[in-house]
Amino acid sequence: MISVDEAHAFIRSVPATGDFETIPIAHALGRVCAYDIAAPITHPPFRASAMDGYAVRLEDVRDTGSILDVIDESRAGTAAGQSIGPGMAIRIFTGGVVPEGADHVIMQENVTRTGDTITTTADQAVHANIRQAGIDFCQGDILKRKGAWLSAIDIGLLAAANIAQLDVQRRPVIAYFDNGDELVEPGSALIHGQIIGSNRFALDGMIRNWGAEPLYLGKAGDTIEAVIAAFEAGQNADAVIAIGGASVGDHDHVRGAFHKIGGKFLFQKIAVRPGKPTWFGQIGRRYVLGLPGNPASALVCAMLFLQPLIKRLCRANSDLPIITARLASPLQANGPRENYMRAVYIISDTGEAVVRPADNQDSSLLSPLSLSNCLIRCPPNMPTKKEGALIICMPI
Repeated sequence: MISVDEAHAFIRSVPATGDFETIPIAHALGRVCAYDIAAPITHPPFRASAMDGYAVRLEDVRDTGSILDVIDESRAGTAAGQSIGPGMAIRIFTGGVVPEGADHVIMQENVTRTGDTITTTADQAVHANIRQAGIDFCQGDILKRKGAWLSAIDIGLLAAANIAQLDVQRRPVIAYFDNGDELVEPGSALIHGQIIGSNRFALDGMIRNWGAEPLYLGKAGDTIEAVIAAFEAGQNADAVIAIGGASVGDHDHVRGAFHKIGGKFLFQKIAVRPGKPTWFGQIGRRYVLGLPGNPASALVCAMLFLQPLIKRLCRANSDLPIITARLASPLQANGPRENYMRAVYIISDTGEAVVRPADNQDSSLLSPLSLSNCLIRCPPNMPTKKEGALIICMPI
């Protein structure tokens, strides 16, 4: 049995897929950059007005009562055709190109206009209201690094740089199957002893959110032949996830099937709660992650181990997010296995994160996990923690 950190080290040693594809920027949300992305243009590409007003020379408007001739207009998309000289002003609107010769934009509230002249109504002490070319980024600046996960804001940034398409990592295909004769589909008329197979629906969404393509292989019944068939159905995937059958009971055939078809175990148990039976291995070029069947165990271990595996395959940063929070109530001492407790954190009036664990931490329960927004990380052999003590949490 290995530690959580040791399990992560195995997972992070997995080679990335290396494949990339060129896609339109409109489809880039949640994708991972295959290369550094440099800006092909400077933004903004010209000096632009930050206000509605008049483009002038500051020396001409320092004193109240200065009078200038309005000679042209500049608005967004249509620049003035003239430059500024002494005693001149050009009417300008927000986003308009600041004409040559101007070094200041006086706000329209600080002038009165009569015909084609303006008179200043307030002293102007310093240069203001001009956005310099390149204040956002310059041509050649690296906007996103290789391995960066692209957010909606990132896509806006790249679009502003006049980038229409980009190279991204291919989404790895994550095939998965669940195991157990007792599992039936939602909407079924249950008979005694059956349960709804819910894990795969949650796992499908998680795989998509983490940047991969899910491929459901169906349910494998409780025979070694059925499990072997499921493994073989996922032979073209980048990784295969087996849900359930991870223990060593008489009807748990997943490990045996994996071994029978030539699978190599990289580790077989993790000192973690929930999810000790979680295992990891390889069949040829495919990686296989075995998750427990209990819902909380399966999904918590997916967060802890499948998430970094997918990100590693994508060449993205595989570090799990963490925050530090104060306990809203005491926490009992932990045993030798690292424990991840379902919990809710809020931001207090003082700006600190305050966290409270769910009352019931049973590994078969989905409702406490559904109500949670983080996992409290309890290290091995952690002593009792008092209310108000700081503890590490993983947002989910």
